[in-house]
Amino acid sequence: MSTQKHRTTATQKVPLVPCAIVTVSDTRTAETDTSGQTIRSLLEKDGHRITDYHIVKDEPDEIGPLLDQLAEGRARVILINGGTGISTRDRTYDVVSARLEKTLPGFGELFRMLSYQEIGAAAMLSRAIAGVYRGKVLVSMPGSTHAVTLAMTKLILPELQHLAWELTR
Repeated sequence: MSTQKHRTTATQKVPLVPCAIVTVSDTRTAETDTSGQTIRSLLEKDGHRITDYHIVKDEPDEIGPLLDQLAEGRARVILINGGTGISTRDRTYDVVSARLEKTLPGFGELFRMLSYQEIGAAAMLSRAIAGVYRGKVLVSMPGSTHAVTLAMTKLILPELQHLAWELTR
């Protein structure tokens, strides 16, 4: 089956995708979380539904249990933003990568390629990652609003229904 046929079938089988949004930040609040708000807006504009929204500090003992809880919930896709850099406080990647049962290396590779076109060699500092955990798609992207917009519009939204459908096959 061609990729386009897969997308068409996915759109029919999964017309809207229930998604959870997690912002990892030591400083953001619901009022200042422009990246989380951007994800919500883009998902809702595409007709998808938000099942959960959380802001969590970049602490492994907070991120991990939240991901475990969300994996038991209604969301089919969990979208995480923040904590993907290399500073001492950036630990999201480590928590997410340890949980992935199947990885989607293409997400991080494509994200960094697209970022490189916009910001140059600094794109290599991103540890964006995606994969499957307990039957859910987990996508972890940088926390800047620009990075979130790039990931959502160029990579995630065009394949969201396809990703959700593939989990059920």
